[in-house]
Amino acid sequence: MFLDKLVIALLAPLGSALALGGVALLLAALGRRGFAWLAGLVAFAWLLTWSLPPASFALRGELEDAYPYMPPLDAPRAPVAVVLGGGIDPPGTLHGPANLNPRADRVLYAAELYHAGRAARLLLSGGANPVISARSEAAVTRELLLALGVPADAILVEEESRNTRENAAFSARLLRARGIERILLVTSALHMRRAVARFEAQGLEVIPAATDHEARDRFTAVDWLPDAEALDGAGRAFKEVVGYWVGR
Repeated sequence: MFLDKLVIALLAPLGSALALGGVALLLAALGRRGFAWLAGLVAFAWLLTWSLPPASFALRGELEDAYPYMPPLDAPRAPVAVVLGGGIDPPGTLHGPANLNPRADRVLYAAELYHAGRAARLLLSGGANPVISARSEAAVTRELLLALGVPADAILVEEESRNTRENAAFSARLLRARGIERILLVTSALHMRRAVARFEAQGLEVIPAATDHEARDRFTAVDWLPDAEALDGAGRAFKEVVGYWVGR
């Protein structure tokens, strides 16, 4: 897990730009000023490119376009919809409140799929790092879904997984025990390709049910200015691309 994260961090725009910047400093210290300038300029141009919203959204769109949004009533039926963690930040104390992050759309979408009769059950997959979280993400998500009207007997919880590979392996174990081979998979569109590959590798028939689409293709003049959110979005897209190929 650490090696995967290290590779992704080094290949993401921020990490690779910092690495190139470090190389530039080293070359300068060695007296190779020409190469130092070149490495520094490449690092600057690379960081600037992915800090621009048009470039960042274009990259995210390449991943998301294969998984368009399906209105809940148009979704195929499956015995279970598996809802991946990543939309809720578990609390740091046992009785503290959870924090809904920008990818929490998947929780609402899962509730809509259930109420539309597209899945008889919801399987929530997501653990927690015990060093920083008092409860698992799956447990906290369950509480939110209960508040959204999903009955307790329609919710299954898998709260040991810490990454997408474990999401798939641990969820598949629970599903096989119940004779279930066909699922709706609910996660962000940006994450869907990697998630589908992991779940299909477990021998499951996967129906993508993507939400939380980020990409757009209309921009104003201010969108051509560097933006920290654009850099973050590009970094997450690189994470998906690298994570997909590392997993293969």
